Amino acid sequence: MKLRLSFFLVILVCSCKNETTNNVDEQMIDDLLEPVEIVRDQWGINHIYAKNQKDLFFAQGYAAAKDRLFQFEIWRRQATGTVAEILGERELKRDIGTRLFKFRGDMTTEMKYYHEDGAEIITAYTNGVNAYISEILQTPERLPIAFKILDIQPQLWTPDVVISRHQGLLGNIEQELQIGRAVAKLGEKTVKDLYWLHPKEPDLTIDASIDTDLLSEDILELYNAYRQPVTFEKGDVLPQYQSTAAEETVLSLNEGKNDSLAIGSNNWVVKGDLMADGHTYMANDPHRTVAVPSLRYMAHLVAPGWNVIGGGEPEIPGISIGHNEYGAWGLTVYRTDGEDLYVYELNPKNPQQYKYKDEWVDMTKISETIKVKGQKDSIVDLFYTRHGPVSYIDRKNNTAYAVRCAWLEPGGSPYLASLRMDQAQTWEEFRAACNYSHIPGENMVWADSQGNIGWQAVGIAPIRRNFSGLVPVPGDGRYEWDGYLPIIEKPHVYNPQAGFLATANQNVTSEDYTHWDAVGYSWSDPYRGDRVNEVLGSGKKMTMADMKALQTDYISIPAKTLVPMLEPYMFNGIVAEAKERLNGWDYKLKANSVAAAIYVAWEDHIKAMANERFIPAAGKGLVPGIQLKKIMDWIAKPDYRFGPDPEFGKNQFLYHAFINAITDLEKRLGPDIDKWQYGQERNKHTFMQHALSDAVNDSIKSKLDVGPLPRGGNAYTPGSTGGNLRQSSGATFRIIVNTGDWDAAVGTNSPGQSGDPDSPFFDNLFETWAKDEYFPVYFSRNKVDSVAVETMVLRPKK
Repeated sequence: MKLRLSFFLVILVCSCKNETTNNVDEQMIDDLLEPVEIVRDQWGINHIYAKNQKDLFFAQGYAAAKDRLFQFEIWRRQATGTVAEILGERELKRDIGTRLFKFRGDMTTEMKYYHEDGAEIITAYTNGVNAYISEILQTPERLPIAFKILDIQPQLWTPDVVISRHQGLLGNIEQELQIGRAVAKLGEKTVKDLYWLHPKEPDLTIDASIDTDLLSEDILELYNAYRQPVTFEKGDVLPQYQSTAAEETVLSLNEGKNDSLAIGSNNWVVKGDLMADGHTYMANDPHRTVAVPSLRYMAHLVAPGWNVIGGGEPEIPGISIGHNEYGAWGLTVYRTDGEDLYVYELNPKNPQQYKYKDEWVDMTKISETIKVKGQKDSIVDLFYTRHGPVSYIDRKNNTAYAVRCAWLEPGGSPYLASLRMDQAQTWEEFRAACNYSHIPGENMVWADSQGNIGWQAVGIAPIRRNFSGLVPVPGDGRYEWDGYLPIIEKPHVYNPQAGFLATANQNVTSEDYTHWDAVGYSWSDPYRGDRVNEVLGSGKKMTMADMKALQTDYISIPAKTLVPMLEPYMFNGIVAEAKERLNGWDYKLKANSVAAAIYVAWEDHIKAMANERFIPAAGKGLVPGIQLKKIMDWIAKPDYRFGPDPEFGKNQFLYHAFINAITDLEKRLGPDIDKWQYGQERNKHTFMQHALSDAVNDSIKSKLDVGPLPRGGNAYTPGSTGGNLRQSSGATFRIIVNTGDWDAAVGTNSPGQSGDPDSPFFDNLFETWAKDEYFPVYFSRNKVDSVAVETMVLRPKK
């Protein structure tokens, strides 16, 4: 861990004088109407106090850009399709994809969708970003080191950067093509057996007019290219900063396979009847990619009509998850399918025409010029059908493919609709705000100071009357969306008798729901949700400490089923010793536990063996993996797939999986079982690697990377840490809110608020987060001032 002495000195000074904030900095700024005060607390949260709405969001943009300038510049280039300008031809496909899937509607309509004052808010935010960029460019030597490494400078923003969709959880188009390819090779029955599709049974029939042999082409290359994170290579950086290392000393981020459906989030709301203090609570821990800088950015926004605190993505205005003085809200993914792959017959005489309702229709063409580092500009033609962007044209077979994207409708920018939620005072107002939340599909939960709780599923949901949306369909007019389901008609509950509501990306849609043609079929395994419901439904009067413990809970529900099955099995040597280590184990995947390491290795080998044995040869490489829930169901009720004697075959399966797991542990960690503990650099740990890390020398690398530190849990525990030995996903941002005492809220945001490695707020939250500790998220001005370490006053130029 890098210790930042200056940071601790500042805290020491401030702790001695709570009445007055230390380190007051004043800036004279154009475009401000009145002075704005930005008070920074010791954990790095900026509390912004403005006298009007425009100045408030200007200051949010200014402060966020100051903290995350390099992240902002890379975001801007991703959003505008200008990455190849700094990284060369290898990023050309990304830029083409970005421009192909760009929102091209009216910007005023778009911005006003998110809030009635959306145009003012978003414009003010970008003006604040630009004010800081213009300021720092007056003294470019003060730019964060990443700019110097790449020899680039940040450029100004426009509102279209904010409303970009490039970072969103958008839909299932990759799975749709994947399932289509699998059905073509294996048949519909086998695919349904391998995928856990529910709650209803989808039709996976591929229309006979589609040549399924052609689905093996790289149809989504441009879509996938623009959705990938930006990576850097040695040749991208100036010679004096370049890497000389021959190899990495930590486990690769991509080591092992991760189940994408296991990457999710938890949230819950609990009525006062179940809490020891009688207050309603909201808890949320969204699980996304573990990264440096943090995906989330926390802020407190105060102005007439606004008093909201929490987290969001740093590059957009407002607060996505948090609370105001009336209520608190959080989100998890509710699987909603807003994408479809359409297949067209092209006119052999004119490949820019496609057949629609027995007529040849012209594609729309847009030409774009893309700057490419080290070579001349590239001029590309982008094509569109009535359904959307054309992702691939197969001229040899007179076939084209387009992706229809619900998120290209106005209002499709992820999380921006939270601007309306930020001002909600009641459940009714919050639910009305939810009606504007197009992307992503989410479970929004609400808890307020009046004792109410609620759940509303959100997300733009196309209505498909005659197809499931899980396989490609012809674009000839026979498979059309029948509009969109009004969001408030998606599933919702208010003040349930149980006294709590909880979601963890599993299917939570009740059986009596009626709009099934607008609900998805792919959901996360139920184990996180089962554990949360088990604790919240226990009848115990809970406390804030219990809420923290549940967010970081490492009890494995699958382990409770699997470990007892080992009892009758007889092993020899080190395998027998490993089995003994599981006797009396509490099923907690704790960071220092040898039993946890043994169990997780076994679980991983059970999944790997199931994939190898039960996915047919023709499906290898097509079906990414069988969800654990499916495998557990087969183990619970073994059938033909385990052989002529299913019970014996199941026992042999689990027996050999355990032997393989122990063999693997001995090979990786040595023959001493006492050194197999979970949560070590060679086993389960967290190591946050900066995007520039592999490209730079050891001196710079040590400034950019954070960790390693031990971690517990896995993808199936409420304290989710992903399915890799090096944690690649999970909740770096968490918040728990007591609606009866706003100052009692707590949170985490690892590794820190800043993206500048020279800032004291770059990794100051990493170690406490890795230890599952929280910091207070203060709301009242008195409390904020008591922990302030610096104040910035932005004053308008006269």
